Amino acid sequence: MKTILKTENINKFFHDPVEFQVLKNISFEVQQGEFLSMVGKSGSGKSTLLYILSTMDTDFKGQLFIDQENVTGYDQDKLARIRNEKIGFVFQFHYLLAEFTCLKNVMIPALKLGKYSEKEIEERAYEKLKILGLADQALKLASKLSGGQQQRVAIARALINDPLLIMGDEPTGNLDSKNSNIVFDTFQELTRNYHQTIIAVTHDEDFAKRSDRIIEMKDGEIIV
Repeated sequence: MKTILKTENINKFFHDPVEFQVLKNISFEVQQGEFLSMVGKSGSGKSTLLYILSTMDTDFKGQLFIDQENVTGYDQDKLARIRNEKIGFVFQFHYLLAEFTCLKNVMIPALKLGKYSEKEIEERAYEKLKILGLADQALKLASKLSGGQQQRVAIARALINDPLLIMGDEPTGNLDSKNSNIVFDTFQELTRNYHQTIIAVTHDEDFAKRSDRIIEMKDGEIIV
């Protein structure tokens, strides 16, 4: 199985107001098609680690490999390109543009990447919405959808550039249990049927227990 993401001895310090080590020697690998949950109490370092894994935070010591490429030390333009091509993001809040249709919201990262024509992007966006069971909602304004539907549109948007990796930051944190289950089932289907790789930070114990693997963090270290 192909290694999609790998870290070697990642250490991270905060310097304000005093020096404090927030991550300590973090080393692990994530394989293609794996559904990984990162758990731990607030302050354990899991969100800080997610920002490093997603290349948003480059102020760390150690090595980060994405798709077997060492991206440590790359400049911001190069990292932005990698994020756009290889990483899809799903946050606690869907961050959809309320005045746009679902279809347009899903198209945005692909229009930004500029790899396909607008017509191709529209077709791809329909295809992703279909996978998420939302093709019939494509032309509705995002503001007219329920919270659970909006989060599924956000997942379709994360998939539009066929990323190697989806990163979720509390992807069910704003949803009731019914919609949390729908989002979990969606993620599971993406890993099982489409070999999508998913790393999600979550406080939701049921969500974590049902994923393929749990990384538990405490005081900046992986304990499980």
